[in-house]
Amino acid sequence: MTLRALIVDDEELARRGLKVRLQRAGVTVVGECVNGAEALEGIPKLSPDVVFLDIKMPEMSGLQVAEAMDTNKLPHVIFVTAFDEFAIRAFDVHALDYILKPIDDDRLAAAIVNARSAVAHTRDGDFGRRVTRAIASMKSLAPPAADGLMADRLLVRATGRIVVVRIADIDWIEASGDYAVLHVEKKSWLVRETIATIAQRYATHGIVRVHRSTLVNLDRVTELRPISNGEFAVLLRDGTELKMSRNYRSALDSFVGN
Repeated sequence: MTLRALIVDDEELARRGLKVRLQRAGVTVVGECVNGAEALEGIPKLSPDVVFLDIKMPEMSGLQVAEAMDTNKLPHVIFVTAFDEFAIRAFDVHALDYILKPIDDDRLAAAIVNARSAVAHTRDGDFGRRVTRAIASMKSLAPPAADGLMADRLLVRATGRIVVVRIADIDWIEASGDYAVLHVEKKSWLVRETIATIAQRYATHGIVRVHRSTLVNLDRVTELRPISNGEFAVLLRDGTELKMSRNYRSALDSFVGN
C-alpha cells in the first residue's frame, strides 16, 4: 500500500534526513514544509496520509498545527521531536505516534507500520461506506440502510477487504461498547453497530436477545437449561453456553414458537 507523507520541520537537515529514510522505506514524500503556516496551507492541497510533524518551531508549534487542522480532512500525525515532555499533549491531539530525535531506525520502522495499518483501516471504512450506500441506493423500495447493515447480511470491514456475513450463518452476537462481535463458526468479526441496532433490524431473522449484551440465532440453539433466579443456560450447536437473564425471559416465546 502506498503511503503518502508530508514532512514539517524548520530544520533543513532534519527534513532531508527524514525524507531519505522514508523513501528508503517505500513511503512517498509528497512535500516538505518549513513552518506551521505552510503545513496548514499544504495539507489540503497535497492530501497526505500522514504528517511527520516537528513540535518546536518558530511562530506556530507542531501541537498548534495539529489543533488547527481541518477535522474533516485530518491526516494521521506522527510527531518527530527532540523533546519528550510534550508526549502527553501530543496524544491529546490524537497523534498516531511520537518519535524522539535523533531518530532510531527501528523506531521509525515501527511508526511506519502503525501508519500503514491506520491508513488501511481508514480506507476500508471509506470503501465500506461507499459499498453500503451503493447497495442501499439499488433498493429503491426500501429506506437507506444504516452503515454496514443490509436486509439479510452484515458488511464487516477487515484489513484490506470487505467481508459479507449472512445473518443465517451467525451463531451468536455479543456487545463490545458501541460495537458488536459476530461469532460465526470458528471466526469472530467486529462490526461498527450497536447490539440494539442489530437486535431491532434482524429480529425477523431469528436473532433473539437473551441478555443485555447477548443475541443468539434461534437456529443454533439446541437446549435451554434452567439454572437459578429465573435464568436459563442457552446451549448452541457448537457447544457454546450462554446465559439468558430473567429480564429477557420473554425470549422463551421465540424459542417455543409462540
